[in-house]
Amino acid sequence: MCALRVPAMAATGFAAQSILRRVVPSFLSSRPTTHVVGDVFSGTNLILRTPLHPSAFGICSLPQAIKGDADILLKGVGDKNTIEDVKRIVELAKRASLRREVLHTDFLTPPVLKESMLVLERLADLKIVAQGGYPEAERCRLSVGHSEALTSDPDNVVALSISGNFSFQPCSHGDFLGAILGTGIARNKLGDILLQGEKGAHVLVVPELSDFLVSALDKVGNVSVSCKKIPLLALEYEPPRTKSSKSIEASLRLDAVASAGFKVSRTKMASLISNGDVRVNWSTVTKSNTTIKTGDMISVSGEGRLKIGEIISTRKGKFAVELIRYL
Repeated sequence: MCALRVPAMAATGFAAQSILRRVVPSFLSSRPTTHVVGDVFSGTNLILRTPLHPSAFGICSLPQAIKGDADILLKGVGDKNTIEDVKRIVELAKRASLRREVLHTDFLTPPVLKESMLVLERLADLKIVAQGGYPEAERCRLSVGHSEALTSDPDNVVALSISGNFSFQPCSHGDFLGAILGTGIARNKLGDILLQGEKGAHVLVVPELSDFLVSALDKVGNVSVSCKKIPLLALEYEPPRTKSSKSIEASLRLDAVASAGFKVSRTKMASLISNGDVRVNWSTVTKSNTTIKTGDMISVSGEGRLKIGEIISTRKGKFAVELIRYL
């Protein structure tokens, strides 16, 4: 099977843009400069603006939020695992708006990004720009600022090309991630990793660490590599290869479904879960009896990722679960 390869900037970006359409009333803005201070969505930058009449939509002004309404806003967060992260982003937005400057988050996971935007769109006089380097980016950065300060597309994502001879020693996403983290870079400073087959990979990072990574990264697995900056327009996105299967399960417990999807024993999976090596929708889960649902993304350290597809109840009271394994 041959994989379709398309230039990242030519992609439709439907995944990223669909989240934005669901989350906020958005307006496309012309390319405006950024006053960068501090620390996520597509290479096609979208500038979002909150409604002009907050009271008509029950939206708080930033001064109101500072006086205590922030806690009320956080009560609407659907994914409770993201509350602390969302709270920090709201505080960042407050500072940015009051000081009339632009501030940036680190790279955010999709759940934190979604919940943050749901909250921030209720704050008046605030603009939000989400960037990840290419249209279908999963990990993205948010730039927030007062509507009079955020007047241009922030330049806050840098692309790097990691190249080497991977013809005889192919490396996985985990191999590249491990090598990069091994240089001392924190995970939230790193965006998506786009595998390029035997040529290597393209990665997205925060600008302030790009030079460090270029000089520090010299090996991935047992392969010697070189690292250099490339334009975002040069990014190539290869849709991930997947393999689907079906499993009949007596319950939708995490340990049962994940063990079937990753083809490991249930005992081993339970151990991985209790050790904190399993994440559901990018959040660590340590309880084996956590219930899984359609659309959940399960990640296991050293094993990869698994998406839960359609779940159908059988006549015998069991569940036919579609398992989509990322290769």
